Amino acid sequence: MSGKSIPNRILLPEDQTPRQWYNLRADMPEQPEPLLNPTTRQPLREEELYPIFCKELAHQELDGETRYIDIPDAILDYYKTYRPSPLHRAYRLEEALGTPARIYFKFEGNNTSGSHKLNSAIAQAYYAKAEGLAGLTTETGAGQWGTALSMACAHFNLPLTVYMVKGSYQQKPYRRSIIQTFGAQIIPSPSDTTNAGRAILAQIPDTTGSLGCAISEAVEKAVTSEGHRYVLGSVLNQVLLHQSIIGLESKSALALYDEYPDIIIGCAGGGSNLGGLIAPFMQDKLTGKANPRIIAVEPASCPSLTRGKYAYDFCDTGKVTPLAKMYTLGCQFIPSANHAGGLRYHAMSPILSKLYHDGYMEAVAYEQSNVFEAATFFSKTEGILPAPESSHAIRSAIDEALLCKASGEAKTILFGLTGTGYFDMAAYEQFLSGTMTDHVPTDAELETFFAE
Repeated sequence: MSGKSIPNRILLPEDQTPRQWYNLRADMPEQPEPLLNPTTRQPLREEELYPIFCKELAHQELDGETRYIDIPDAILDYYKTYRPSPLHRAYRLEEALGTPARIYFKFEGNNTSGSHKLNSAIAQAYYAKAEGLAGLTTETGAGQWGTALSMACAHFNLPLTVYMVKGSYQQKPYRRSIIQTFGAQIIPSPSDTTNAGRAILAQIPDTTGSLGCAISEAVEKAVTSEGHRYVLGSVLNQVLLHQSIIGLESKSALALYDEYPDIIIGCAGGGSNLGGLIAPFMQDKLTGKANPRIIAVEPASCPSLTRGKYAYDFCDTGKVTPLAKMYTLGCQFIPSANHAGGLRYHAMSPILSKLYHDGYMEAVAYEQSNVFEAATFFSKTEGILPAPESSHAIRSAIDEALLCKASGEAKTILFGLTGTGYFDMAAYEQFLSGTMTDHVPTDAELETFFAE
């Protein structure tokens, strides 16, 4: 560190918005295992994805060689409405913890969706519009992705159908109202509008749903509707590509003050935020330029990395999607209807799964009451109400900062603040009233889902 005075917020000029996405796969010593056709169990060819994804996104999904991909001007123009996003120095959090660590967080909540999801939503809607599609379908868990995609589709005048996990649909009425405000149709999942939904309801009538269920319904709706395609807000290679703008901006902002993180922390559900935040730093790690610790933080109620198996599995509950090699709890896994927000997917991004399996990153899981304790502490010190998802990263950042306090080490810590928690007040209310409960699946429960 140079000793330069570091402001509370580091704001890159608009003309320094990255003009290319970074494809992390281009620098991985070994590529993730290929997607498999669910019928033949053979590696998927690009054209086999065309009935599900628009063509450019199908190409990006399978492209493991192109290191940098130009961001189209129409996407860059939209990015300018909320990007570059600010990088904050958490001075008040550091003071409250009494730590010598320097803590930074990249804040992605400065848009109506309240999260990082818009970075990929606007890209996917753009490519769909460019291909002349009639409409899109998707799923959403906590609602950030559904909101972001509804914004993007409204911008490009594309019809959108959103299948929202039923538990979140019931917990967050105002989140679904925002999605409807932008013109999208929203359906609680599982529903009786698809064969996949009806099958799940027949098996578990009172289920609160899962992202895997909602994906099955959204894919079925897309492939049975003329001129429609499916888009996804996490897990996919293409999504991590689009989200790399988070890490690219973070690295540039830190470089203005001669800073480089010793530790990078991100919440992990399917992997979009984490993958985007760590991308250029993982590039340095893979190419030997630096060796930061990278920590994925997940909910103990849905611990795919810390307790899952690294194996081929379906990406959805209805088993209609391709199979991916990833850390998984089993595609039939239904997480408890807790407040881990969007971190309730049964598996992890194939890219991140491969990096974790090969020892390039670490993982830790927290129970939600511990996470909300960190969230309220952060709110009081930094004045931002964080989303439950982001609060997992906050919990880990606080713990790492306290370890620095004990050792006297002045490490630089960077974490991702994916968005705001204003639609999660029911969760905060439960925590503050002492009625919040923690559910951690037993080994026996997990083995049941693995067996299926």
